[in-house]
Amino acid sequence: MIDLDHYIRDFTERFVFPKSMQPWDIIENLELLLQQHLKNLGAGFTIENNRAIHSSATIEPGVTMKGLVIISENCFIGANAYLRGPLYFGPSVRVGPGSEVKQSMVFDHTAIAHFNYIGNSLVGHHINFEAGSICANHFNERTDKTIFVIHEGERINTGFTKFGSLIGDHSKIGANAVLSPGTLLDRDSVVGRLALIEQDRN
Repeated sequence: MIDLDHYIRDFTERFVFPKSMQPWDIIENLELLLQQHLKNLGAGFTIENNRAIHSSATIEPGVTMKGLVIISENCFIGANAYLRGPLYFGPSVRVGPGSEVKQSMVFDHTAIAHFNYIGNSLVGHHINFEAGSICANHFNERTDKTIFVIHEGERINTGFTKFGSLIGDHSKIGANAVLSPGTLLDRDSVVGRLALIEQDRN
């Protein structure tokens, strides 16, 4: 069992979900999880058409939102970003112009620079993504597209063909780096520019 609090501080205190759920199960059931979270949002949110946006958030022109989206206080969403729910952005998250984020949770004070793609991922606190980095969520090139993760030396079958990354707090992802589907990064990880992270090579 993967301990989410080991990767993302206070995850299990902020969100209520069955403790047997693995990260990929949370992503698969994110719509239901966030629907419950909507009911407990504090003051300052405007909720309309399945979107909850805090009054202190900045949404630049040209941003497209689809599905359930929660944008917390002091977030910044840059021009022409594409947000494909279900999505959760914690306080003070920054999404750069032209970036796309799909079916993910992004926690407090994380910065996603311009022209990034984050798909089906759990992203911790104080993460920095330089421009052009990618959290891939699907093995286009494989015949068997089932995603496995490597955790403490064990190869775990997620049972899904869509899952991106679990990224621990305070990690740094360099420009144009690619995190392959099923990537697990511990807290304080550093991924160099142009790097390819492919933990499951089978």
